[in-house]
Amino acid sequence: MIEDPGWTAFSPETLANRCLEAVKDLHADPALDRSVTALFTDDETVRALNAEWRGKDKPTNVLSFPAEPMPGLPEEAQPLGDLALALEMCTREASEKGISFHDHAAHLLVHGLLHLLGYDHIEDGEAETMESLERTILRHMGIADPYGDLPD
Repeated sequence: MIEDPGWTAFSPETLANRCLEAVKDLHADPALDRSVTALFTDDETVRALNAEWRGKDKPTNVLSFPAEPMPGLPEEAQPLGDLALALEMCTREASEKGISFHDHAAHLLVHGLLHLLGYDHIEDGEAETMESLERTILRHMGIADPYGDLPD
């Protein structure tokens, strides 16, 4: 869903599908065949979602919302979840990092998809695992390591 028209310049649907395929290529999880909804929106909408669902009244780059099981649907028909990306935050961060908007948005989509699969980065060990997966998937997509020159 493209809520902020500024996203259209970056072909977000194509980018989201490319990221999903890359995650599928390197992470054999049948959950990846389930539906994922991505909302390409602005900082204000993501700020409101962040405040409502996480109690943090500030914008962030990407939010992940794993789906709750829907009664009556077989496991394979259950949705995986939803993502929301903030255009201004993504633009600012890409500029600050000196990388392309496209590469940064791809990283955020991959990051969000991994959250939907249950990965997290709260604990150091979890963060190392998740970041390693992100680097591997992004490298598969031809995108440089978003964390710098870290070993795999």
